Amino acid sequence: MRSAVIAATLVSFFLMHQLSPESPAVDLVSVKWVDDGDTILLADGRRVRYIGINAPEVAHVEKGQAAEPFGEAATAQNKALVYGHRVRLEFDREKTDRYGRVLAYVYLEDGTFVNLKMVESGYAYVLFLKPNNRFERVLLRAQRRAMKAGSGIWGDWKEEEKDPIVGNRRSRRFHRTSCPNAATIHPRNRLALSSRWEAFWLGYAPAKQCRP
Repeated sequence: MRSAVIAATLVSFFLMHQLSPESPAVDLVSVKWVDDGDTILLADGRRVRYIGINAPEVAHVEKGQAAEPFGEAATAQNKALVYGHRVRLEFDREKTDRYGRVLAYVYLEDGTFVNLKMVESGYAYVLFLKPNNRFERVLLRAQRRAMKAGSGIWGDWKEEEKDPIVGNRRSRRFHRTSCPNAATIHPRNRLALSSRWEAFWLGYAPAKQCRP
């Protein structure tokens, strides 16, 4: 009888430690640095790129690249959410990108879904990228709510494009028609868009060379 009680106690102790937030299996790691609105550095050295979203770029002096509108604000929002906190990572089908960054859905200890929060706050937009598209619909719904509310980048919206824009149904990117890459879109994937607002509403993101 005594041995059975001891065995049960050991099993209980083992399960508690397996399920405890302190357990390494849960992968809770402190955020050491925030690069920008969609990329962070963890205390264990991993640089993490949030899946499914893109935030306006900050300035990169070494590349001669100026900051995009709201780049600093997006970084500040991300920092307020995660800097100094412990986060848990969830992965999709591809776990790293070509730059060696870890691709992840990021959660705070209280369950806050950081990728989603950045979109809800209006400081990031949906970035469709196969095969990591598990939360595509969830993120797009959040983006539409932010657009309706005029949050972040959606506030005081102005359509400043002089060129018409065209979307690529396959990549979910949109281009200025003057962009050389716009001419390469296959006719069956080509979608005429009335405005940048419509493009974002449908879940299209600006191609890199067609950002502000």
